Amino acid sequence: MKAFSLRTAPARATIFLCALLAISAEAKLSPDVNGATPLQWSQRMADSQMTRLDGRLAWKPTGGGKWDYAAGLFTLSLLKLNEQAPNPKYVAFTTNAIGSFISANGKIEGYSPAEYQLDALNPGKTVIELYRLTGEERYAKAAALLAKQLATQPRTPDGGFWHKERYTNQMWLDGLYMGAPFYAEYTKVFDGPATNYNDVVRQFALVKKHLYDTNSGLYFHGWDAAKKQSWANPDTGTSSNFWGRAVGWYAMALVDTLDYLPENHPAHQKLIDQLNDLSKALVKYQDPASGVWWQVMDRGNARGNYREATASSMFVYALAKAVNEGEIPRQYAPAVLKGYRGLLKEFVRTNDSGGLGLVQCCQVAGLGFKSTSGGPRDGSFAYYVSEPIVENDLKGVGPFILAGIEVQKMMNLPSPKGPVAAPQKKAAP
Repeated sequence: MKAFSLRTAPARATIFLCALLAISAEAKLSPDVNGATPLQWSQRMADSQMTRLDGRLAWKPTGGGKWDYAAGLFTLSLLKLNEQAPNPKYVAFTTNAIGSFISANGKIEGYSPAEYQLDALNPGKTVIELYRLTGEERYAKAAALLAKQLATQPRTPDGGFWHKERYTNQMWLDGLYMGAPFYAEYTKVFDGPATNYNDVVRQFALVKKHLYDTNSGLYFHGWDAAKKQSWANPDTGTSSNFWGRAVGWYAMALVDTLDYLPENHPAHQKLIDQLNDLSKALVKYQDPASGVWWQVMDRGNARGNYREATASSMFVYALAKAVNEGEIPRQYAPAVLKGYRGLLKEFVRTNDSGGLGLVQCCQVAGLGFKSTSGGPRDGSFAYYVSEPIVENDLKGVGPFILAGIEVQKMMNLPSPKGPVAAPQKKAAP
């Protein structure tokens, strides 16, 4: 367990008192949430999504699935769920979805290193987990192929990875989640040089330096080192708004990278400090009425804004995991539980057969080039609220599953035994 720093005795006393109050509040809660435990909600969502997809993530010579960061996130959530509630169907689905792309010699169908997409590294986390589970060398070779990309990834003048080759001199928050945890985990599992960890933490330091907003405590979506992009502030190079999912990617990047960064690394505490600062901002911008978060985080009820499922799931996961790992104080637990209950009320829907769905998911958002509707991706408020809103997006379903796993741990609930019963009532009318 990692510990956050307490610099003074009064601070320790204050945090201890808050922790006691938080634990007292938790003690009044039922062991279930809306009729089931958080882990059971995760299992039901996983089962429902696997049924909906029915093999469509797998590689086929005639088309179909693709090597995709969202598929990597969803399958990783299945393997993490398998650790808490073992079920061979989670591993089988993942092996089909990700393993089908990987040949015996580690070649990955549909992966183009020359594109230098950090997004393409995200399925590498699932690849490493499959290697741990199976010991198959093809997974080790595929992970090595992905890691090799980082050796020549284009960089900003101060060493930040470009998000993609075609996004010249740009760092995006998304890229920290796609690349940093994989980079750190690969280094740990395959005994890479310790200097790799320095490179990992450099990415976080640069994001803090260039994308952090001191007034809000939040982070802008992207930064153009050359300050030439149409969406970039000509003085700072940053984009102009706080997009929920971008900040969600960054929150998950912090907690997941800390799993693999050695605790004696000089920058370990700096990442924990960043996580604590971000956690304060997340609670500050948590919608008090619903417990979830908005598409554009600091604009609340502004016309066109909406409560968004993918970012909200990411925040609940990151905060719950940080509490469980001792990286932020336990006084955040009530906010986490409020957020988790908000996920169930605002976004989870139950169909007549008992399957679950996740609504209010922003389909996609980016900077530069064209939006789904053909307009500019200019980083404006109007742009972020104009992209399509969809259901059951993997970028929300995966974090929802992970959130349930961590909230289950935070509430000190055991893993369920035997078949998972349907909740006694629906999540929403």
